[in-house]
Amino acid sequence: MGDMQGREIEVETTNMAHGGESVARYEGRVVFVADAIPGEKVVARVTDDTKKSFWRADTVRVLEPSPHRRAHVWPEASVDRDPAGRPGGADYGHIDLAFQRDLKAGVLVDALSRMAKVEREVVVEALPGSTPESTADGTGWRTRERLHVGDDGRLGPYAARSHRVIAVAGLPLAVDAVREHAPLSERMPGAGTVTILAPSVGEGARLVIGAQKPTVIRERVGDREFRVDDTGFWQVHTAAPATLSAAVQDAIDPDLFDPKAANLDLYGGVGLLAAAVGDRFGAGLRITSVESDERATEHAAENLAEWLGAAVVTARVESFARGLADASVTERARLAAATVVLDPPRSGAGAAVLEPLAAAGPAQIVYVACDPVAFARDVAVLAQAGYELDRLRALDLFPHTHHVEAVGTFRRR
Repeated sequence: MGDMQGREIEVETTNMAHGGESVARYEGRVVFVADAIPGEKVVARVTDDTKKSFWRADTVRVLEPSPHRRAHVWPEASVDRDPAGRPGGADYGHIDLAFQRDLKAGVLVDALSRMAKVEREVVVEALPGSTPESTADGTGWRTRERLHVGDDGRLGPYAARSHRVIAVAGLPLAVDAVREHAPLSERMPGAGTVTILAPSVGEGARLVIGAQKPTVIRERVGDREFRVDDTGFWQVHTAAPATLSAAVQDAIDPDLFDPKAANLDLYGGVGLLAAAVGDRFGAGLRITSVESDERATEHAAENLAEWLGAAVVTARVESFARGLADASVTERARLAAATVVLDPPRSGAGAAVLEPLAAAGPAQIVYVACDPVAFARDVAVLAQAGYELDRLRALDLFPHTHHVEAVGTFRRR
């Protein structure tokens, strides 16, 4: 531990790093500063000086504010509160909404340029919120909120980069039903975590307490309903399932699409994106959805039942991709004509999945990414394997946070 921990330093921030912190320099050293905006002069308290190459710090006073600084959408996370008492989960909440999107675009452009040597212009597209007001101010979109129980039994989010529970009066990013049902003033000692969720089918919200057994809920996307566990994965933004479905449909080049090929939906969850492909290309579609979570694949089998050519496989995507090398001659031909959709977790798909996948030679790959740096790394892996990034869109699925979603189409060189 160095001697700077807890010390206050004056810095000027230059750009936004991936992860929601601004970059500054102090006596030649890189400092990642939370709650600042590029171009500001701030006083920041050093929170971590243990790394040789960089420090971390929290903004405690803004000396020269950015023109893009706004009152924080979450009052408890305001810069005039002690950093230790600010809830995490809205790390862009003090930044004008349009400028948030510019910053996210910049992070994606920079990652692609640095890691994949791909130069692209990107515009981050806004999504509709649950009401006209929430659309305008970027609040009211979270259909799920996970709270933790503090030492006093009160519920709240964790502080940023910590496991300390913070008491809050409200949840501005949540949809109305979640806000109304969140037991913020109750004491629930021993509950561990409480998730409040508002499914799109049915009224109101429900609570999932601790390691409760999963209950099946239904989520509606357009005219279609999906079965999913209340503890299972579903997109959090109220408009995300429909927006991503449409984005994947648009990302597929119909000239390269063969409904009879060995089409794949990797990390398929409960079948949202496989169904999007099915809705675009019709009843004759053949597609295999691969997902490691057994409960999710049970639901996917039901959610995709109307497509006779849809198969659901419970497997780790890595092992499934490795197995493609053993395909028969006929299967190989069907794989070479295939469209592959993949929506990996934040860590990306990585070489262990993408190299055997690219070796099978599909006609096109549509990659849904929730982490720009992992995505850029994978763009480089695919380029090495003969696939270039053709179309790219970026979607603001997580307003007031640093997260951004990208949808890229790759085709064989």
